[in-house]
Parts: sequence; structure tokens; C-alpha cells
Amino acid sequence: MGRNELDCDCDVIHQEKVEKAKQQMLDEEKLLLIADFYKALSDSTRIKIVNLLENNELCVCDISVILNMTKSAVSHQLKNLREMNLIKSRKIGKEVWYSLADNHVKEVFDVSLEHIMETEND
Repeated sequence: MGRNELDCDCDVIHQEKVEKAKQQMLDEEKLLLIADFYKALSDSTRIKIVNLLENNELCVCDISVILNMTKSAVSHQLKNLREMNLIKSRKIGKEVWYSLADNHVKEVFDVSLEHIMETEND
């Protein structure tokens, strides 16, 4: 594929708007981190876990029973969520209890749900 095939074939129509938008755009690193955040939430099992932990602190066994999944499969998903700082854990004796990392995760989930509910009614 040649260089010209990758270039935009449009002429700028609204130069001031383009310049303003470019100045307001986040840097590439932040955009990639946001994309990773949404990738972490792109799996239905991880969304179910976030939903469960929205109002509850649960151990891996509790989550496994609720989702009808193996402890190993749930642990794998919990690891992914923990690596993205979406959930946190605390150990009590031999048990590890999981909850949402902070209120931002709940807010993102709630706003997503609100958006879905609104689009269903359209």
C-alpha cells in the first residue's frame, strides 16, 4: 500500500474547527489507556462481575456459584479486572474478598446502563 493510499483525501472545510478540535484532543497515551479500560469491560463475564461487585463484596467462590463458572475461570477474570484497577481485593484469613476499586467504576457502569435503557425506549 502506497503512502498516498493512507492519506486523507479530504480538504479542510472548517479550518478553525479542525484546529480547535486538534488542540482539545487527548494525547495518544491517554487515549490508549481509555481504550484499554473499555477493553477490560468488553467481556460479558467481566461485566457480570462488575455488576455483582457494584453493591456487594464477594469472594471468588461466591462469584463462581452465582455465575455458574469454575473458580479458575472466575479467578482469571478477576485478575484481568484487578490489573486494570477496576476491582480491589482484601484478604481476611484465607479468603480474598473483591469489590469495585472506586466509585468511578460504578459510575461508568451506571451511565452505560442508563444509556442502554434510554436507547431501548427510542
